[in-house]
Amino acid sequence: MATRNGIAPKTFSELSPIYRQPLFTLLDQSRKVHREHWGEEEGVQLCRLLSIKTGGCSEDCGYCAQSSRYDTGVKAERLMDLESILTEAREAKADGAERFCMGAAWKGVKEGEAKFESVLGIVRSVKELGMEVCVTLGQLTDEAARQLKAAGVTAYNHNLDTSPEHYAKIVTTHSFEDRLRTIRSVQKAGMSVCCGAILGMGETEDDRLKMLEVLCGFNPPPESVPINCLMPQEGTPLAGQKPVDVFELVRLIATTRIALPRARVRLSAGRAILTREAQGLCFFAGANSIFFGDKLLTIPNPDESDDRALLRTLGLAQAS
Repeated sequence: MATRNGIAPKTFSELSPIYRQPLFTLLDQSRKVHREHWGEEEGVQLCRLLSIKTGGCSEDCGYCAQSSRYDTGVKAERLMDLESILTEAREAKADGAERFCMGAAWKGVKEGEAKFESVLGIVRSVKELGMEVCVTLGQLTDEAARQLKAAGVTAYNHNLDTSPEHYAKIVTTHSFEDRLRTIRSVQKAGMSVCCGAILGMGETEDDRLKMLEVLCGFNPPPESVPINCLMPQEGTPLAGQKPVDVFELVRLIATTRIALPRARVRLSAGRAILTREAQGLCFFAGANSIFFGDKLLTIPNPDESDDRALLRTLGLAQAS
């Protein structure tokens, strides 16, 4: 089997027994892998996420309050002006953020569009601050990806969300293959891929592992893997979903750490509803990155002071 950075990509038939072994055995294994590839001293990467264009999206993603198809109370806004974005970026850097991530509620962007030219200018300006730049703008063409890379984008976020089989139950306005096509454009351009999952959308545990199987097949592997827990939004089709079982979350983080040992595993949306103890277990299982700040796009996030207090309590340093 072909290897990715010297590691053979794991298939569903290999991931399933890893995931389903006794929890403490799984944690022992994931912790060993984490130590081998990150060491005991490697800290937690802090990232800041800003919605630079909120609401009014034409897509019908069943989890998203920014879709124009649902009555969620989120109003469509224009693209933020450059100076307001730079103010946020400077504050993020001063607060210790290593990476500044910007999201825009669009179906996608193409080269030559006025909005895309504006984003390229924003990327160049944020890059000049000395930060890593990550963007999520929807679908890309090969040329748009090339221009983003040239402007200074470090990583492009484009989550798979769930398995190929479950995807059409969550989104109908684009396909799973559309997601993969954009990811191929990103990799062709030489940007890192930030790609992960949303748990709690009615999927099975097998769906999550099939999603992870797809991630394992990327060449090169994803640089970071966000693991999000659904925050049900009133007015969306998934508003009534129950919270994810914490131990299922921990199992997936541990299995992801084992399967993708060099990826940043980012504990993302949903931390606001996790206890400090649950978050600590997620870090032990292999999570080594978080978004900090009071909001993730349109949903609440733990207070920054609470995050710093938790990391101090756990003895986890900030990644340098």
